[in-house]
Amino acid sequence: MADLILKNPLKFQDGTGFDVSPESEIFGNAKVVVTFAIDQDVDKSQVVEFVNTTLTNQVKIDDGDLLIRENKISGSFTQTGNIITSQPFIHNGNLTIGNIITAEKIVSEIEQSTTIFESGSTKFGDSTDDLHSRTGSLSMSGSVISLNDFDVEQISNDTSLSDESSNHVLTENAVKTYVDAQTDDFQTYLRKSFTHTGSFVTTSTASFSALTASAPTGFATTTEDDFMFFINGVITEHDALTIQQSGSVLLLKVDNDSVGYDLKQSDEIIGFGKFNS
Repeated sequence: MADLILKNPLKFQDGTGFDVSPESEIFGNAKVVVTFAIDQDVDKSQVVEFVNTTLTNQVKIDDGDLLIRENKISGSFTQTGNIITSQPFIHNGNLTIGNIITAEKIVSEIEQSTTIFESGSTKFGDSTDDLHSRTGSLSMSGSVISLNDFDVEQISNDTSLSDESSNHVLTENAVKTYVDAQTDDFQTYLRKSFTHTGSFVTTSTASFSALTASAPTGFATTTEDDFMFFINGVITEHDALTIQQSGSVLLLKVDNDSVGYDLKQSDEIIGFGKFNS
């Protein structure tokens, strides 16, 4: 039998992602096995990758549970890697994040309600009737708490109130300790009422071996008005008297003109009032 030779031989050429072997011309006068191959295995158990794809309608995944069409993804899926977007990410359903969200700025749907700024500052609420509830402990670090334009710099446990700050809020312990101390001092001072007998060292000066009681903070300084002095059993007007503490001795100065007579060393002088003991 004569050989059949093609006048115009067959020739298969490679294409993008499509290999032909051999690429030589086939005249038909001999048996030639031509192999067509692509770069990836196509099988149910294989992973097929494409650099770019163009959709003309839609892609159905997992029997249609996940649809990709018209720039939208419908259905549920699990994202195990990173998602990087250069445009706003819009999600109309519930979004559950199982790990960490890192963002430069987070703004709620109503911007005035909740805003987390790039600087780290936050804004909650847009009116004075908003209620913000917290459950659990609150740890804060900073210098100022502002409440209705009034700044509070710290919660102070200064039991002596020596700071005298208008921006510190006192603890219960600080208030109680201070009040208890002041109450003790006040009550002790108020109860001091003692009698001492003095002696005239001159015609206008009497001496008492005693100390005046020191008035606690908040009380006026102890003066002659806190005493009653009796000369020979007669109470003497305060206008005629002045007192002076000189070491451990209290000196009583008497204005003889106001009293109306000169005093003698033999005259009796008794004092009653805010002696220390």
